[in-house]
Amino acid sequence: MPRDSVPASIDAIYRYPVKGLSAEPLQSLTLTAGQPVPFDRAWASENGPSGFDPAAPAKMPKIKFLMLMKNERLAALQTRFDEETSELTILRHGKRVAGGKLDDPLGRQLIEQFFSAYMSEELRGAPKILSTAGHTFSDVGLPVVSIINMASLRELERVAGRPVDPLRFRANVYVDGWQPWQEFYKVGEEIALGDEVVVRVVERTVRCAATNVDPQTAERDMQIPRLLDRAFGHSDLGVYAEIVRGGTINHRDAVIDRPN
Repeated sequence: MPRDSVPASIDAIYRYPVKGLSAEPLQSLTLTAGQPVPFDRAWASENGPSGFDPAAPAKMPKIKFLMLMKNERLAALQTRFDEETSELTILRHGKRVAGGKLDDPLGRQLIEQFFSAYMSEELRGAPKILSTAGHTFSDVGLPVVSIINMASLRELERVAGRPVDPLRFRANVYVDGWQPWQEFYKVGEEIALGDEVVVRVVERTVRCAATNVDPQTAERDMQIPRLLDRAFGHSDLGVYAEIVRGGTINHRDAVIDRPN
């Protein structure tokens, strides 16, 4: 099994408070064992009636929500989230176009009204902001942290012959210092993120058409799953990991294999 040849570290940390909307860069992030990443995909905008039950939340197909795989216009929006107040601000071309408190019915209504107009041609019904305590609207429906290996991304850039924005992959933690595709060999193993957090890698991340959308221009300008399959024989990039031991991770923290 390949082992790290150079020290690995956390290159960047992000979370995505609302599914399908822009990334929130972080310098540090506190994680809890067995729990989702705080405020990551904690809200989603329903695209017409979805059948989501807040009393019995379950994984649902992403097509039930506004999301980049089908709704690339979302990438033209920038969002800012205030953890203390739960205020979401939506900007376009740097100017505020909507906002409201995600934990307040009136605040959600203001955001829903914006999406009713902005996404009118792509809606199957009135949009509704959904959430329930402890639930994440992640594509796997599990309390995981998503990890991207920057060396694997550079291999993708090599075969693509062009830069590829890391934010296309909407991960929580970006790791530099591993060998290309080394993250796949870590499935079933534990790794330490910094001095406190331990995660167990549980599965590879299969990429979907959302990665074809440039997060800066909102243009659908690449065929990343197809390129991955043609060049490497799979459409995976990155891994999901469950949180085994909680704590705080920081930008530039070391990433270290733990013995089984």
